[in-house]
Amino acid sequence: MTIATNRALTVAVLGTTQTLSWASSYYLPAILATPIAEEFGLSRATIFGVFSIALLLTAVLGPAAGRQIDIRGGRDVLAVSNIVFAIGLLLMGFAPGPLVFCLAWAVVGVAMAMGLYDAAFSTLAGLYGKDARSSITGITLIAGFASTVGWPASALMEAEWGWRGACFGWAALHILVGLPLNRLLIPRVPPPEKAAAVAGTAGPAPRVWDMAILAFVLATAGFSASALGAHLPGLLQAAGATAAAAVAAGALLGPAQVGARILEFGFLRKVDPLVSAKIAVALHPIAVAVLFAGGAPMAAVFVLIHGAGNGMLTITRGTLPLALFGPVGYGQRQGLITAPARMAGAAAPYGFGLLVDAYGAQSLWLTAGLGVAALASLYMLKMRPA
Repeated sequence: MTIATNRALTVAVLGTTQTLSWASSYYLPAILATPIAEEFGLSRATIFGVFSIALLLTAVLGPAAGRQIDIRGGRDVLAVSNIVFAIGLLLMGFAPGPLVFCLAWAVVGVAMAMGLYDAAFSTLAGLYGKDARSSITGITLIAGFASTVGWPASALMEAEWGWRGACFGWAALHILVGLPLNRLLIPRVPPPEKAAAVAGTAGPAPRVWDMAILAFVLATAGFSASALGAHLPGLLQAAGATAAAAVAAGALLGPAQVGARILEFGFLRKVDPLVSAKIAVALHPIAVAVLFAGGAPMAAVFVLIHGAGNGMLTITRGTLPLALFGPVGYGQRQGLITAPARMAGAAAPYGFGLLVDAYGAQSLWLTAGLGVAALASLYMLKMRPA
């Protein structure tokens, strides 16, 4: 089997297992929150609050999970994440009440720290070093359909077996599909630190200031993506669109994200990652300006531009730290850099929802302002030779 074939297989495997991991965790509450809340006598907001706490736990544990990938390589860590996902989902399905349900989400939060994008990006950095950019783009192309696959699958399982059966179904998929794929088909390679020590390619140590700037940029992007992901239809209606038009425009978000990733994979792969990041960050403020200038008729254009930027930023999250700082210590550093983004993403649905309730579409001035600040911050970063 050629090196190119090996890499294509690795990308396909990681794309598939990432789709499974996202669908069974991040996208799960959207379908199961209502039946769970009804059975436990809780509000949907409480269910999403538990989910937000799990995301905060993921942010806290991210650096430790990344460090383990630096030490052991990604294959074993991702395989263990499938087992932890399965345990959390089984515990959720058997939960007799809210207390055990919260414990189950804590276990799933641990699994998310070990098994979502940052872990996959770290695995690719260990396998391919600075040449991992196209592979990172490849897995985001595949896993970009996690909601497209996950929401209908969860809905089907819930309709057939109830919400508990849906949890059991996802747990079974982690054991029967995710675990063997991650454990058997991802190559085992020397961790980046050992490989760099042998090759003498460790490169300059990353500056704390550069890491802080990048953490701020990703945090603003995480906040805006999470905020709009939760409130997009309502925002478009507040801007004057009808309910039907808002839903139709919102449906363009996924295709816009995937389309931008295809563009990155095909035409921008040779462009400096810092330039790609600037383009990605600039698109959301441009989208807001278009919406405010054109009103409701520009709702679909707004979603397309915002979605394109959001799709590119998912890639930037993995490729720009790799380009700036190199593969050595990538996992732990990635966990540190993306922790504020995870925290911002966890807080955004509730915090931004308060703004939307108070100010309607004018709340978008906040996310646009954050985008402008992030763009200005990117001009403070410089690519340094390894």
